[in-house]
Amino acid sequence: MNGDAVGTGEAAGLGVALLVIAVLYAAVGQAGASGYLAVMGLSGFGPAAMKTTALALNVVVAGIGTWRFWRAGLLTWRTFYPFGVLGIPFSFLGGWVQLPRAIYEPAVGAILLLATVQMIRHGGAASSGENRAPIVPPIVPALAAGAAVGFVSGVTGTGGGIFLAPLILSLHWVDMRRTAAVTAAYNLLNSAAALAGAHRMLGALPDALPLWIAAVAVGGWLGATLALRRLPEAAMRRVLAVILCLAAAKLLLL
Repeated sequence: MNGDAVGTGEAAGLGVALLVIAVLYAAVGQAGASGYLAVMGLSGFGPAAMKTTALALNVVVAGIGTWRFWRAGLLTWRTFYPFGVLGIPFSFLGGWVQLPRAIYEPAVGAILLLATVQMIRHGGAASSGENRAPIVPPIVPALAAGAAVGFVSGVTGTGGGIFLAPLILSLHWVDMRRTAAVTAAYNLLNSAAALAGAHRMLGALPDALPLWIAAVAVGGWLGATLALRRLPEAAMRRVLAVILCLAAAKLLLL
């Protein structure tokens, strides 16, 4: 790894920031890529280093979340595969694409902002439906959603769950906690596929990556624990809304 050089103090400070981001995102089934991108962008990293590092960290956090949700019985093949079967190859294709920020960041920011509004609208009523049986997602719309989100996530260097979760929830396909499980698995496989697609840029990975992997692993474990044991559905939706809003602001304003 010979990407952007980082001093020891800066690497440690970024590690703390990445750990906190991983906790917040993992608490709602996300892996944190948009947060990692925001922190690295503010620290002056180049696009190649940002994209590959965010995807690598996503794989770690999403892997922990996927395993824990599966162990808890919240992740099933039937709820996941309609999104993943096309999402994975389209994410790989998106990983090959390197679009100028001026094109994709405003569009993605607008999508996230709309998703924030949707989360706020539905957040107040979440607790009343928390114990409803989940609705199995319809095959064809879920395939289309998985493919579209996969390509966008591959292009932008995110795992895709931050786009997929509000879509699933707004259409009432799966309840909040199972949505977190689905998006964790989606983030894991799509991030790995996008990272493979971006293999030409792996030389840009920073030397501090092993430290950051350890930091987000701790954060991912703590966040998944919150998701499984403590946070009620209404609170999970509010956390997701805040995350979406911050990610949108990063893309639209910075």
